[in-house]
Amino acid sequence: MLRDRIQELAQRFHGDVVRHRRHLHAHPELSFQEYETSAYVKNALTELGIEWESMANTGVVGIIRGELPSDTVIALRGDMDALPIVEANDVPYKSVNEGVMHACGHDVHTSSLLGTARILQEMRAEFGGTVKLIFQPAEEKLPGGASLMIKEGVLENPTPQAVIGQHVMPLIDAGKIGIRSGKYMASTDEIYVTVKGKGGHAAQPQQNIDPVLITSHIIVALQQVVSRIADPKMPTVLSFGKVIANGATNVIPNEVHLEGTFRTLDESWRAEAHRRMKKIAEGIAESMGGSCEFNIVNGYPYLINEENLTAQVRGFAEAYLGRENVLDLDIWMAAEDFAYYSQVADSCFYRLGIRNEEKGITSSVHTPTFDIDETALITGTGLMAYIAIKRLGN
Repeated sequence: MLRDRIQELAQRFHGDVVRHRRHLHAHPELSFQEYETSAYVKNALTELGIEWESMANTGVVGIIRGELPSDTVIALRGDMDALPIVEANDVPYKSVNEGVMHACGHDVHTSSLLGTARILQEMRAEFGGTVKLIFQPAEEKLPGGASLMIKEGVLENPTPQAVIGQHVMPLIDAGKIGIRSGKYMASTDEIYVTVKGKGGHAAQPQQNIDPVLITSHIIVALQQVVSRIADPKMPTVLSFGKVIANGATNVIPNEVHLEGTFRTLDESWRAEAHRRMKKIAEGIAESMGGSCEFNIVNGYPYLINEENLTAQVRGFAEAYLGRENVLDLDIWMAAEDFAYYSQVADSCFYRLGIRNEEKGITSSVHTPTFDIDETALITGTGLMAYIAIKRLGN
């Protein structure tokens, strides 16, 4: 039985997958700098007899061809980059690269995909079709490694009929996954604003054009984009996390710098909101005697799980893990560059549980104490292999 065969292999290869994960965790690299990680992946694929090619500088694409007749192609994606965080965990595999940490679980995604690759390579005589293994750089930094790999043809020659990805989720227990059909994660844009006025002594406001006051009005007014202009049924977030007014208690500065993020789940509304925000901010600044430079850096698009594919993946997951171990997810306003794949190909992105309260493994991603229950690697490797073979129609 396919399920039993894959579960046995996932258990058998677990030690090697843990070894991969711990090596990667101890040697994290930032976005677009994954040179050692890339070399490690290439060496691992070569040892498995899997052909590969480089892409997007540090990206790697492996190819596994089943030996039975089939033209079906599926792509499996794992990201490789780490974050600029100082690790606080006291573990044997603690990061040796000061100030860099795998705090988002990309070491898990890469090692799991290597484990999945080993299972599929072991079983290639038992299925037909082609599996593309996408080891992707730079998920954490714009413009996102996914966009670069797509531009360089990762979804061509051959073209996959489906792209599957997984991501760790500290809110879900190890041994379980979470999944959602349709719109799942938000687009993400970076907002950079410079409000200019005329600085001077704070005791003589009549001689100044106060950019701090102008900025305050802009921040408040822009919230109407969410509360009064957006359709209430359309999830929308506008947050400002950085305001720099380099004056003093008695000094009004010449300018104020403002930075924030805008997120939503519709590309047409996203473009319209950009136009509205810029018009509002510039209009307020002008009406108060100042000026405003309003710049938006477009980030990742929203992520959509294609409904038919996701229903199929959910069915495979329930068959492999048991229905009780496949959970429903809600919309999440965080962003992921896997969204680029979902905009151009049928895609499914699900969450891999890594939580274990008894072991004290409960920290969120992007924190210095993030870690995983490594039994989750058994689930991560086996389930993706099962999904791949079932999706290929074998």
